[in-house]
Amino acid sequence: MLRLLTLLLLSLALAQAATVRLYLKDGTNQRVREYEIVEDRVRYYSMERSQWEEIPLDLIDLKRTKAEQEEIEAVHKADKDANKAEDEAEREVAREIRRVPPEPGAYWINGKDLVAVKLSESKVNTNKGRSILKTLSPLPFFAGKATLEIDGVASANKVTGDRPEFYFRLSAEERFAIVRITPQKAVRVVEKWSTIPVSKELIQERIDIPIFRHQVGAGLYKIWPQQPIEPGQYAVIQFTEGKGNTQVWDFTLQGGK
Repeated sequence: MLRLLTLLLLSLALAQAATVRLYLKDGTNQRVREYEIVEDRVRYYSMERSQWEEIPLDLIDLKRTKAEQEEIEAVHKADKDANKAEDEAEREVAREIRRVPPEPGAYWINGKDLVAVKLSESKVNTNKGRSILKTLSPLPFFAGKATLEIDGVASANKVTGDRPEFYFRLSAEERFAIVRITPQKAVRVVEKWSTIPVSKELIQERIDIPIFRHQVGAGLYKIWPQQPIEPGQYAVIQFTEGKGNTQVWDFTLQGGK
């Protein structure tokens, strides 16, 4: 609808641009479609009377007439250039959206290539042992503290650079972040969880990396760190605070280019 309105306004502006004000030295003007100088006379097509007419050249203020013409032409050239730039920007966004696979998840931007980051199998470690996190079912209540972990001390997903960029496609309307994860013996800790006994409220603690986020399309974002980050273990996560439904796409940042 907005696009149609813009085109309509542009059409009206172009129609108006086709009308020229032919200024006379007495301060009056004639609206004409076009005009030409023929020796000592000005021949013009009158928009008011829909016919060709002539007037002595020395009665016309050509300087003012040409100045207004040039101003109108400059405005419409700027409008045309702006619409061209807007169209190209829209095409670029469409190309960017098509580039990212439709499946939810994190995709590392490695130059011209996209590298899918595999969804991790995360586990909740409580004082009763470890269990695989089921993100689609409610988290069972546990008393005290727990950790959300991934097996292994390092991710098999290798990423380079100190400010890696990702496309991230959400699987649901939830929050997301890049976090630093902590190697600990044979696992990596993504979050520390604790519950408040009476209210059963879940508190989730993590090491967030400040990021920029740019929405490319519906549920699709481009994200990257605000500042350079050191090599180590990281993850892109999707979560709802206090629900214990964190999904993890882990990666090893190797540094370098």
